[in-house]
Amino acid sequence: MVQELLVAVVAALCFGALYLAAGARVVKQYEQGVLFRLGRVTGDVRMPGFNLVIPFVDRLYKINLQIVTLPVPAQEGITRDNVTVRVDAVVYFRVVDAVSALVKVEDYKFAVSQMAQTSLRSIIGKSDLDDLLSNREKLNQGLELMIDSPAVGWGVQVDRVEIKDVSLPDTMKRSMARQAEADRERRARIINADAELQASKKLAEAAQQMASTPSALQLRLLQTIVAVAAEKNSTLVLPFPVELLRFLERAQQPAPNGDARPEVTESALKGGPPPG
Repeated sequence: MVQELLVAVVAALCFGALYLAAGARVVKQYEQGVLFRLGRVTGDVRMPGFNLVIPFVDRLYKINLQIVTLPVPAQEGITRDNVTVRVDAVVYFRVVDAVSALVKVEDYKFAVSQMAQTSLRSIIGKSDLDDLLSNREKLNQGLELMIDSPAVGWGVQVDRVEIKDVSLPDTMKRSMARQAEADRERRARIINADAELQASKKLAEAAQQMASTPSALQLRLLQTIVAVAAEKNSTLVLPFPVELLRFLERAQQPAPNGDARPEVTESALKGGPPPG
């Protein structure tokens, strides 16, 4: 009798151990458990740690709460200014409601991926090429809003969306390169013309100053001679007075009364009478 009782106790203990082992579940720190009992969600979500379920009756599904990095395949589209581009992006999201992510959508990762692709194509069609290249922060915010709106009902929160790369046709790249080169050349010419204008104004002021002070012109001439003589070369500098040029110019002009100037002869220079 005692032996049969011991056998029954051992059998009960073994059955209890097997039952406990079959119903033991461990939820990790970055997960939450959703318990289904006979096909219906029962109770609150199971928090991280050791949890017991009824074997063959309960099923515990674990949902990862970590941030998921989802690359969006490159989407080809036509911008608002009729340029064909290929744009790829990356989406960062996480589950905030484990029950909704498991019950309301079949595969929340696939749903977010498809929503991101369609939203990216829509953004491409609504934007200009310049916005895709230079105003990405605004496009990222609009893309995030378009994905996050339906994802809220799935228990998913989109943290950030980033446009990774914008691929352009080779012809468009060459056109943009020519445009950039032409723009830089235009700015260089404008800067050069502005410098010439400022230099001409300064030279005009210097000329006026030297005209009022003739000695300044002579000092400037001497400075030029010193600068040329400082170099080791065989150049010979002969200063030529500007006043002599002006004298010769006045000598070639006719007299005010219209008469020609008297010819200067050798006898006149020596003081003799003029020839008859």
